[in-house]
Amino acid sequence: MLPAVFLFALCLPAQTNRSPQALLKEATEFQQAGKFDQAIADYRQVLEMYPDLAPVRSNLGAALAGSGRYAEAIVEYNRALAKQPDPHVRMNLAIAYYKTTQLEKAADTLAKVRQEEPGNVQVTTLLADCDLRLGRNKDVIQLLTPLHQAGSSDLGIAYMLGTALIRDNQVSQGQVIIDPILKNGDSAEARLLMGTTKLMVNDLKGAVVDLQKAVELNPNLPDVYSYYGSALLSTGDPAGAQKAFQKELALDPNSFEANLRMGVLLRQDEDNAGALKYFERALMVRPGDIGVRYQMAATNLALGDVEQSRQELEKMLKEAPNFIEAHVTLATVYYREKRKADGDRERAMVAKLNAEKQAAEPAQTAK
Repeated sequence: MLPAVFLFALCLPAQTNRSPQALLKEATEFQQAGKFDQAIADYRQVLEMYPDLAPVRSNLGAALAGSGRYAEAIVEYNRALAKQPDPHVRMNLAIAYYKTTQLEKAADTLAKVRQEEPGNVQVTTLLADCDLRLGRNKDVIQLLTPLHQAGSSDLGIAYMLGTALIRDNQVSQGQVIIDPILKNGDSAEARLLMGTTKLMVNDLKGAVVDLQKAVELNPNLPDVYSYYGSALLSTGDPAGAQKAFQKELALDPNSFEANLRMGVLLRQDEDNAGALKYFERALMVRPGDIGVRYQMAATNLALGDVEQSRQELEKMLKEAPNFIEAHVTLATVYYREKRKADGDRERAMVAKLNAEKQAAEPAQTAK
């Protein structure tokens, strides 16, 4: 909280019956007592008189966040930072982004705080959490490995680092990291890690068992239903998988994996309009993701929007010219547009890429 003595050393004539100092004192007391609506009203009155006071903007943001009004809090934190950069305010802004699942913005903001306070472990772990949720496993590993090597006993750090390693296909290293969690007794976190590990090594039935147990132990564990759904899907239970993905989305509407998988399942059921909504949400979470963009292009084609599909596929293949499935779909688009020469060219490219892929596989096996 901001000391009243500091705020109004120079006090202009007040536009209210109470002085700014009195309003600020009352607002602080309301906020400390959890009476956020009253605190907000008082802070706003002060800011009507002194709109450039960054600390009051920050306090207003905190009161708004305390009442769950994060979108308004974000506005006030940004206004405060525009007037006066402050790592503490920036951290509060990052948390507000995190609470509203704006993970890209949260991560970007936390990265700035980390530059200002490089030794702040809380900032580093929250940034790692954002990166983990965004699928940036290598970034998580880079952030948390120094903390783990320094002897951190924080099981949360071990959990995130081990998870990132496993998801990055560094399964054996990840298993070493998560040993402290496994030794800590049966927990949802341990079961989730074991389940994801088994998924990585294709022990699908074992993964289902562990992930089902993780769901039972803590159904609110982030991503647990996404991985459970993936395991069910891999073992031939699409109906069970769909229920799991829906539960994940009830907990986190911006889950990338659950949105993507739900879209794919609905596409398979020929509910293309429904699928497109999930793909759009997934793309919002990870802008530019080429896998989602391909799914959207294929869905648009199924919906009859041939031109939209073609434009996206052509743009995509400039970025990823070896994307075989995109070439296949683009060939279909060209044939529908009566562009036989272009369609034939795409089919020839598919044959060429498949031949190169088959030639490379024996070499990789021999290594």
